[in-house]
Amino acid sequence: MNDPHVPDGTPQDAPAGHTTARIVRVIDQSVEQLWATIESLERLQPRNLEHFRVSLFGSSRVDPAQPLYSEVRELAERLSQAGCEIITGGGAGLMQAANEGASHGGITGPAEGGGLPVRLVSGSEVRPFVERIYRHRTFFSRLHHFVRLSSAFVVFPGGLGSTLEAMMIWQLLQVHHLPPTPFILYGKHWDGLLAWIKGSIIAGGYADPKDLQIPVRVDTVDDATELVVAALAEFQAAHGT
Repeated sequence: MNDPHVPDGTPQDAPAGHTTARIVRVIDQSVEQLWATIESLERLQPRNLEHFRVSLFGSSRVDPAQPLYSEVRELAERLSQAGCEIITGGGAGLMQAANEGASHGGITGPAEGGGLPVRLVSGSEVRPFVERIYRHRTFFSRLHHFVRLSSAFVVFPGGLGSTLEAMMIWQLLQVHHLPPTPFILYGKHWDGLLAWIKGSIIAGGYADPKDLQIPVRVDTVDDATELVVAALAEFQAAHGT
């Protein structure tokens, strides 16, 4: 009887190295076919016409007693009251603040066709204020899901993960893989990154100066709210909602 763990076509007595190489090739081919399918589905999928969703990114290490936690909670609450759906991660800190604020923004239970807020998680832990959960095993698929769902992005101070999220969105907007979409960097935390990009990447000729205009840097909840609500109004006018 064939070993179910050995791919078809591999002799049962093949050396371990040969078997491993064969398995790697099979996996690589499967992944390639999977991504081809995903890309085909992406081309077929129409643009979001019903829901204006805002992704809020930020650190999981911010304590609820810190002012930034309250600012994220306030922004999520104000945006949800305005009619935005809120998407965030599955961690603590600013992600929990976003979910808490969205829930306090008049959301009492799962909405028909999709609850609010939406939380994308990678583990088994579920925190309060979550009405709909998507689980991911990889950070990449999680971030890709954020991008697919969202009509606007707000990135609060954070570590490597938040920076990766910001840079991926920035790059997708730069190469027009996303349509013009509000992309907001919140707080002085990002000034060093922006200065480095201007002084090293732009000055070195590695990017166009106009790329520095893609993100909008804000300091207050009022400024972030104004930008997102203006985009929401445009969305509603364009789609008759």
